[in-house]
Amino acid sequence: MNNLFQLHIDNLARTPQAVNLVQNADGASLYIYDVISADWGVSAAQVIDAINQAGDAPVLNVYLNSPGGDVFEGRAIMAALDRFPGKTVAHIDSLCASAATSIALACNEINMSQGALFMIHNASGMAFGDKKAMRDTADILQKIELSIIADYTNKTGKPDAEIIALMDSETWMTADEALANGFIDNVIPAKSKTKNTWNLGAYKNAPTPDPQPEPEPEPAPVAGFFMSSANANRLSLIQIL
Repeated sequence: MNNLFQLHIDNLARTPQAVNLVQNADGASLYIYDVISADWGVSAAQVIDAINQAGDAPVLNVYLNSPGGDVFEGRAIMAALDRFPGKTVAHIDSLCASAATSIALACNEINMSQGALFMIHNASGMAFGDKKAMRDTADILQKIELSIIADYTNKTGKPDAEIIALMDSETWMTADEALANGFIDNVIPAKSKTKNTWNLGAYKNAPTPDPQPEPEPEPAPVAGFFMSSANANRLSLIQIL
């Protein structure tokens, strides 16, 4: 447990990725391409500031490529999107997992690129203490899940039991599967193959990437959480949605 706390402390020094907002006459485009976290990645405060800067834009396009993160940061972003006066459109460019799915569902319309992935699962978190502390944490996680289930059932029209089964199984969906299950509204044909740059080692059912003939050099961490065993440990420490 001490090692886990040390990992968390180490990550506090990580510089969060910038939230990119582009504005023009037709509307505004917001890019969320990182872990959802106040400690490392994209924070709710950053995203809300960008949404406020969009002002009275008629349309706010929210582009997503995120493996998830802190459930409460995600829900704060949801609330800000709900308050936006114009139309909000989510564009799932590559990965929309865990807490990122709630951000997508807060938008009026959800488009997903062919080749992208959509993942839902149970809430998780860390607990330390006696049996009472463990039970209290389990109760909190269950309350969090009830709100998540409500979001998914409202979007899909599916019964609670079916959503709970999908979350229990940590379900990964292609764009066509997400559309068939009612989580998204449109599938956008991809002009090129979607490439995942996220280390998904914290998830038990993450799809295995296609084998590459030759290893590519690791890119500079400009807008992603690139593959390494350390990053897998960091992601597993986040209170994932």
